[in-house]
Amino acid sequence: MTTTMPMGATLPGVTHHLADVNGTRLHYVSAGTTGSPILLVHGWPETWWAFRKLIPPLARSHRVIALDLRGFGDSGNAEDAAYGEAVAAEDLRHLVEHIGAGPVHLVCQDISGGTGFRFAATHPEDVLSFTGIETTLAGYGLEALADVNTSGSWHVGFLGAPGVPAMLLPGHERALLADWAYPLMNGTEGAVTEDDVDEFVRTYARPNAWLGTAGLYRSLFSDAGATRALAESRPLAVPVLTVEGAGHPLTGNTFRQVAAGEITAVHLEGVGHLVAQEAPEALAATMLEFTARVDGRRE
Repeated sequence: MTTTMPMGATLPGVTHHLADVNGTRLHYVSAGTTGSPILLVHGWPETWWAFRKLIPPLARSHRVIALDLRGFGDSGNAEDAAYGEAVAAEDLRHLVEHIGAGPVHLVCQDISGGTGFRFAATHPEDVLSFTGIETTLAGYGLEALADVNTSGSWHVGFLGAPGVPAMLLPGHERALLADWAYPLMNGTEGAVTEDDVDEFVRTYARPNAWLGTAGLYRSLFSDAGATRALAESRPLAVPVLTVEGAGHPLTGNTFRQVAAGEITAVHLEGVGHLVAQEAPEALAATMLEFTARVDGRRE
């Protein structure tokens, strides 16, 4: 486990690492030394920094790992590498093995839900529980978010269009993130500061910065029923927690259809889409109660 100096923002008590796994280099941070491991997987437009306020309360009783997915943050983004849900899910498996964390409590938000579901469904021995935050899956509602005629958003199709983000977004990163994405998604005044935006823009403005984003969004349009087939053949067997904050039940509705076991659904009132950034204390309390219950059954 290679320790490295932070390339951008950091937190007290957090160490930065690089792992060469599955044909790419992943940047991740770790905190905490005891308790069952929690693996945090960010969404869009985020990096591991989205969990900056969630890591400290979790690390008091858990070993916490938060990564930059391939093509995001300070992880590898080679132009000739593969990108998308399938390869990112295998990255998670290889990272858990590399760290030696043992089975993890897997936490995914936003567009990373499909990646996390694939990992948990195909490698259940590596997962203790699954938490989905403001997320859904291809075949279960994600397509609706691309339909601008039914309250969907233009950015879903735009970011998934081959070659288009890399052609049009370089040089406009701050305008997209600071002027459009974060004001739209954030429902809590002051949750995302100018310094936070600076950190996100730093990584989204690097060369090849849109390859990871494009790969995940393109997975929606190339899924062709694969996620539904996987869910029908290998539904999640681990306990599942769904957390919603934007006022719609999409996450809970999705994971009730793809899980074979226990589902705990929580709605945090007055919170927008960026739950980990907007309501870290409430989210941490919800997660700690859930993980304690799951861990208690294993003792």
